[in-house]
Amino acid sequence: MTRHMLHALDSLKERVEELGRTVLDSVVDATEAVMSGNLDLANRVIQGDSAIDLEEVEVEEECLKVLALHQPVATDLRLLVGILKLNNDLERIGDLAVSIAGHANSIHLPGDEKLVDLMKRLSRRSQEMLQLGLDCLIRQDGALAERVCAADDDVDELYSIIRSETQSLLMNETRLEPKQIEGLMRFVSVARSLERIADHATNIAEDVIYMVTGEISRHGSLRGLRPWKGKE
Repeated sequence: MTRHMLHALDSLKERVEELGRTVLDSVVDATEAVMSGNLDLANRVIQGDSAIDLEEVEVEEECLKVLALHQPVATDLRLLVGILKLNNDLERIGDLAVSIAGHANSIHLPGDEKLVDLMKRLSRRSQEMLQLGLDCLIRQDGALAERVCAADDDVDELYSIIRSETQSLLMNETRLEPKQIEGLMRFVSVARSLERIADHATNIAEDVIYMVTGEISRHGSLRGLRPWKGKE
């Protein structure tokens, strides 16, 4: 590896790590905006998305430049390809944060504390998976990345429960007001976005596994692992 390529790869890794921190902040703020009805916070998330989009494009362009100028091989090529892939995942997570923020102050639930508790758990798990995915990237920790991948089933289960509980309310509660019906539909949309964020966090962890080992684990199964359960 030449000194110039080493510097270029280190710079790219630092930029995508910083992009990850920015995206995580957007997810945290978007979720808080929805749960609290904070429109100022929601608008901050929405307005900040253009900077995330711009950085994603610039990182991709820099990756392609390094590929053309230095023609990396082996470990260096895996690092570059991994950065390209997870860079796109981070941009998509930013878009999902915007989608979540767009529902701020529009979710009116029929006083169902169980649904609120489920959403808080789903939000917490999704954010934890994203944080751990970023930690995997920074530390280049393949073992931790595998735990993050295994944790996705837990998030899927929470999303499935939320969807089932919401459908039950819509079908069985005859006194729902129109705004409550709309609120429940928006609630499911937020839950779906959080589930997708966890999917992208899994993609990031899989990209780290590829960087570290050369193994392409996406679309495969990681059976036999002890899932990382996060905090209750």
